[in-house]
Amino acid sequence: MIDETNDELNNQPEEESQETITRVTGMYKDWFLDYASYVILERAVPAIEDGFKPVQRRIMHSMKDLDDGRYNKVANIVGHTMQYHPHGDASIADAMVQIGQKDLLIDTQGNWGNILTGDGAAASRYIEARLSKFALDVVFNPKITEWQASYDGRRKEPVNLPVMFPLLLAQGGEGIAVGLSTKILPHNFIELIDASVKHLQGKRFTLVPDFPTGGEADFSNYNDGMRGGRIRVRAKISQLDKNTLVITEVPYGTTTSTLIDSILKANDKGKIKIKKIEDNTAAEVEILVHLPSGLSPDKTIDALYAFTSCETSISPLGCVIEDNKPLFIGVTEMLRRSTDNTVDLLKQDLEIKLGELEEQWHFASLERIFIENRVYRDIEEEETWEGVIKAIDEGLKPHIKHLKRAVTEEDIVRLTEIRIKRISKFDIDKAQQKIEALEAQIAEIKHHLEHLIDYAVAYFKRLKKDYGEGRERKTEIKIFDDVDATKVVIRNTKLYVNREEGFIGTSLRRDEYVCDCSDIDDIIVFTAEGKMMVTKVDAKTFIGKDIIHVAVFKKKDKRTIYNMIYRDGKGGPSYIKRFAVTSMTRDREYDLTNGSKNSKVLYFSANPNGEAEVVTVHLRQAGSIKKLKWDIDFADIIIKGRTSKGNLVTKYTIKRIELKEKGVSTLKPRKIWFDDTVERLNVDGRGELVGEFRGEDRILIIKQNGVAKTIIPELTTHFDSDMIVMEKWIPKKPISAIYYNGEKELYYVKRFLIENEGKEELFISEHPNSQLEVVSTDWRPVAEVVFAKERGKDRKDNLEVDLEDFIAVKGITALGNQLTKDKVNQINLLDPLPYEAPEEVHADDLEVVDEEDLSTSKEEDSSNTNNKSNSKEDKSQATLFDEEE
Repeated sequence: MIDETNDELNNQPEEESQETITRVTGMYKDWFLDYASYVILERAVPAIEDGFKPVQRRIMHSMKDLDDGRYNKVANIVGHTMQYHPHGDASIADAMVQIGQKDLLIDTQGNWGNILTGDGAAASRYIEARLSKFALDVVFNPKITEWQASYDGRRKEPVNLPVMFPLLLAQGGEGIAVGLSTKILPHNFIELIDASVKHLQGKRFTLVPDFPTGGEADFSNYNDGMRGGRIRVRAKISQLDKNTLVITEVPYGTTTSTLIDSILKANDKGKIKIKKIEDNTAAEVEILVHLPSGLSPDKTIDALYAFTSCETSISPLGCVIEDNKPLFIGVTEMLRRSTDNTVDLLKQDLEIKLGELEEQWHFASLERIFIENRVYRDIEEEETWEGVIKAIDEGLKPHIKHLKRAVTEEDIVRLTEIRIKRISKFDIDKAQQKIEALEAQIAEIKHHLEHLIDYAVAYFKRLKKDYGEGRERKTEIKIFDDVDATKVVIRNTKLYVNREEGFIGTSLRRDEYVCDCSDIDDIIVFTAEGKMMVTKVDAKTFIGKDIIHVAVFKKKDKRTIYNMIYRDGKGGPSYIKRFAVTSMTRDREYDLTNGSKNSKVLYFSANPNGEAEVVTVHLRQAGSIKKLKWDIDFADIIIKGRTSKGNLVTKYTIKRIELKEKGVSTLKPRKIWFDDTVERLNVDGRGELVGEFRGEDRILIIKQNGVAKTIIPELTTHFDSDMIVMEKWIPKKPISAIYYNGEKELYYVKRFLIENEGKEELFISEHPNSQLEVVSTDWRPVAEVVFAKERGKDRKDNLEVDLEDFIAVKGITALGNQLTKDKVNQINLLDPLPYEAPEEVHADDLEVVDEEDLSTSKEEDSSNTNNKSNSKEDKSQATLFDEEE
């Protein structure tokens, strides 16, 4: 059958066998566009007018329909909403749970799920809800609501609810439509009101999100909530003890379950190392992360941020519906439009109330004229309805000149409906009081309309007073320092080297072990030919034969200095150089020699703190060489770039080079700054200078709770918010403190030195009421005591106390001396007494000399070299070579 068909096609004329294009018309043409428009307008994107998606708006309208002050079953509300929403009950129930979990519009009862743990809500038949007082106050006003027919035409539903509050920004909203999406983040209730007030007052304002899960967030790149913005959100992690971390708040968009899963996954991959995790979350988050002994808590905190969901990024996208079209705007403009819309709604509400009050005043005035002037008697002789209307109209005319509008037939009909009992008991004074009260209300509303902005400001302030309690900011605003993953990753694998064949890798287990490393590390390798390469950790990588040094490479490391002596070419002169490797291109081979063929490294060492050793150079006996042996001190060589040629050692052939004496650091002390913005140490000059630090130096930390400790100045250290002193620690410099002893209910003075380096020590009493008043690290501090005024006595003069004279330096656990028995109002630190602090004693920085020919100078000063004692060869520091015969 198929063959016959093909034959028929082949026999057709050429014109008939050509392909034809059939254009789609009718419904097919518009179906996709209609569907896309429907999803955008009716499902995914909220309206800017009230901040609701259609399903949310219909839920709120249904709850208002059912509202009687009592709780309703959610299943009942969902069923009622289906009269307005042409979709299934599941989508309505899910949308209602999301509104309820935001704790703003719906007063919930039962198990509505937990945004912290990710637990879902109970079934709709088990949970209940009613509108909150806030929702009843700001969301509904039938008199100023525009209505439309529901999908089946049986009922009326609001086009938009008259929301008089920036609800969209308070709740946030996200959705994915066809061709676009929206992600508006939640903001703080109080801050939104304050921003609205500032906008009304013509002031500038700034808005950043506030998440119900708390945590910490860096909003530096928020970009006003528009496309291209990015927020970094972190869990709140603190150190419970030296082997335990506690997570008390989770990032927005994560739950305790997903957070724990990410930590376990990172542990399985070897990125971090943990002992176990405990999840004690109930009403508040509490996740305990237990660490193995000896692991740095600070580095683990950074590793949690680098490799787990403890830090996440959120990309906001402000998209709303306005006039049935998607509109991309920032949160600042959203708030302005919402506030302006609120002012317009308040104006409409005032105008409606004004009209109602004027109508009440009009009829009350007519009623008084009708009864007081006995106009009702004029209808006694009338026999027709038209006659009655005309008689009343004629009777009113002499008395209605002060009315604000004409009397209509409808007004007269209402007068005829007044009962005889009301006429007989009519009180002129009460009627006048009612009219005057209405006039006062009318005047008040007219005043509000004339001063509409002031009225709107007062309205927002009332909302803040009535509903702002307990809605303070939960997310802490911070600026994060970037975490270098290579510095905090756990070394989860071992690196090996086959020096002779020139291979490195993690799979060469039969070869020489180098160090522990991670799978994201870079490795730096040097060969005997004077070549260098930096490459990624892999199972097996060929570098080049005769490898002389392998290590994990640290980017931008200016303190690791490489000392090298090499021969230029096969029989050329030898040169000495010192250099650092701070930048490179991965997998590119660099030549550290002068580039001549058959060059060879004669001596090499890697020094993590810029150490400069002394080596002995032995020459081969040849010709009339007088000096066959001399010492070279690497401290005499200037540290230059890796491409430098170096200084000449000798023109003759070197037999061997021996390490004579280990070196000390020739680098200047490292300056360290503290950046209060990110609460981190740095060496980049950001923040306040802490001091210049050598290898043995430490930082002194004193906290408000009376704890002091010294720490090594590592850049990964985390600092607590209650830190009140951070400075370079001088071991012999006393610390002076005045504290309140809760047990004895008196103030004490003490001076002490830190006794145990690296250990936290409490220097005030352990009583729960004890508290630190002042602490000073000056050599001769002075304090001022301000006494409290006692009843019936004159206030005592302020007392100045020289703390050095008041008490001698004692142990850190000593109680101290009692300051005074009198009641103290305040204690202040004054300017310290003059004192010349002793200079710190350190090894002097070595003078750097750049000589062209070190061999000549060493021969002239050979007498000094004989006095230096030989030391054992340190293979871990230097690589020594004998020249081949």
